[in-house]
Amino acid sequence: MEHTDRTDEALEQPSTPDVPADNNGHGGHGASEDYGADKIKVLEGLEAVRKRPAMYIGSTGVAGLHHLVYEVVDNSIDEALAGFCDQVNVTIHIDGSVTVVDNGRGIPTDRHESGKSAAEVVLTVLHAGGKFDNDSYKVSGGLHGVGVSVVNALSETLDLEIWRNGQVYQQAYERGTPARDLEKTGTTKRRGTKVTFKPDTQIFETTVFSFDTLAQRLRELAFLNGGIVITLDDERDGKNHKFHYEGASPRS
Repeated sequence: MEHTDRTDEALEQPSTPDVPADNNGHGGHGASEDYGADKIKVLEGLEAVRKRPAMYIGSTGVAGLHHLVYEVVDNSIDEALAGFCDQVNVTIHIDGSVTVVDNGRGIPTDRHESGKSAAEVVLTVLHAGGKFDNDSYKVSGGLHGVGVSVVNALSETLDLEIWRNGQVYQQAYERGTPARDLEKTGTTKRRGTKVTFKPDTQIFETTVFSFDTLAQRLRELAFLNGGIVITLDDERDGKNHKFHYEGASPRS
């Protein structure tokens, strides 16, 4: 029986179809001008957050919605860990907005080197905050320098009130954009920060908060941070919880 050696044929590489070269002499399925400098987009300010919200809060579903509250509360917990806060109050309002109040030091209000108030920088600039050195916070959580600005970007409205150095400061935002400058509106003996935000229906699949979901998270935070008092009130049906576990207070 005749044997045919096909080794050479087996080693031959299959021929490839001719591919037209682009204008630069390189082979490809499209012209080089299809992907040029004009295709590189630079998103300014908080536009990136509104374009791709899931990159920052995980999803635009129920989990992402509740994550907004966690980010604001985490800032208050950071104040507690630094020894300046022992109370955080969370309220779900009838209109679907949420308010988080703490008795910490209050977001700084003095003029930042950018020309804006420090509070506006924190609310409108990604990667701006006091968590990038060891001077303001030894320990911190949340999306460092991103959390509250992301909440602002993904909210129809956000109202900020700061009690600091005996003064009351207020500022309002609409979808991450300041509606007016930070204003001094009065005097007070209180100290802390109040943030009220309403999630944007253009972004989220649902804007209905779950009392039980928030309660579970706040209970965990209270347990992990002994001594701090965290309250949750729901104006929709009157439900409320107070979470407080004995232990070493963050102030001590």
